[in-house]
Amino acid sequence: MSLWSEMPMGPADPILGLTDAFNKDTNPNKVSLGVGAYRGDNGKPFVLDSVRKAEKLVLDKSLNHEYAGIAGVPDFTKLSLAFAYGKDSPALTENRVAGVQTLSGTGACRVMGELFARFRGTGSAIYVPNPTWGNHIPIFKNAGLEVKKYRYFDPETVGLDFEGLISDVQAAEDESVFLLHACAHNPTGIDPSQDQWAELSKVMKSKKHTAFFDCAYQGFASGDAELDAWAIRRFVADGHCIALAQSFAKNFGLYGQRIGALSVVCNDAEEAERVGSQIKIVIRPMYSNPPVHGARLVAEILSDEALSQEWSGECKAMADRIIAMRTALRGHLEGLKSGRSWEHITDQIGMFCYTGLTQEEVLKVREDSHIYFTNDGRISMAGITTANVKYVAKSIYAVTG
Repeated sequence: MSLWSEMPMGPADPILGLTDAFNKDTNPNKVSLGVGAYRGDNGKPFVLDSVRKAEKLVLDKSLNHEYAGIAGVPDFTKLSLAFAYGKDSPALTENRVAGVQTLSGTGACRVMGELFARFRGTGSAIYVPNPTWGNHIPIFKNAGLEVKKYRYFDPETVGLDFEGLISDVQAAEDESVFLLHACAHNPTGIDPSQDQWAELSKVMKSKKHTAFFDCAYQGFASGDAELDAWAIRRFVADGHCIALAQSFAKNFGLYGQRIGALSVVCNDAEEAERVGSQIKIVIRPMYSNPPVHGARLVAEILSDEALSQEWSGECKAMADRIIAMRTALRGHLEGLKSGRSWEHITDQIGMFCYTGLTQEEVLKVREDSHIYFTNDGRISMAGITTANVKYVAKSIYAVTG
């Protein structure tokens, strides 16, 4: 007998388990539409030229491999905050934003969850959209928060249930915490319009709610990093003291580097100092300090005008390919004279598309056509290429009519 003798087998991660099943499938026509990582039109992993150039520049500096501080690489943090809030943001120029480097967006959410639990009390609630990224719920539960859901997705329209969202925000206890996806909502790909964001900001301000933005796709959603940050900047301009989690996995293609940032907008510089000190107290026993290499790459790109422009063009090209595949998939489905409306495919934005397929239909597509995507009908548009889009459309049509 050992300490682990009675330990049960844990369930497989739904996304990684899907990948394992795909890898074991020997069918030559198989298609993977599960994992949220960008692929080129050849279906292969994609490394940005701007990142390659930044790598050479960083290596030429012969930097050492000493630990970063608890807050990470200072240049990276400063540049990442300017990237999100805007270079001329009053909140930044007034030094009232506390910011640190984190282990990608996942780490930022975990640290912020811990901060909420410590200063609002264990068991305090955080409201997340229904549905949300699958990892959000266990992250916040493990941090000691109660996770509640607010209405977001309308299955009847395969669109945003904005009335339900606003109603739930108004019904929540004053001074509640709400998680918001800054752009390219995962998993639905459905974002509020700018007018809807403005209304949501007004309602949340009246209820004294705290907005916690998760921003994993800035620049990658629309191809315009400034546009994708619109909701963040609007809330700050409206006087919200938001919290913000940033990830540089998708938009810079730095998945394995785990580069992210966490920031909190405060009332003044002195408050920001205190909040920053508490964030570092959370981080120190959790993972001590973050990795430096990927942060140096992002900082190199964002601090160099030519590289930054090159990155912007490459990011737009990735976004444009996703948009083109949305158009192609919808076009093929409509060309097959499908009885369903597929407008939502092009109405949605970002890497993921909520198809509206039921779990039964998803499993049927998987069994008959060897196309792998999650049981809720979410597909990764990055897995669709000019070579397989017609096959995917015909397979979906076969089970939906």
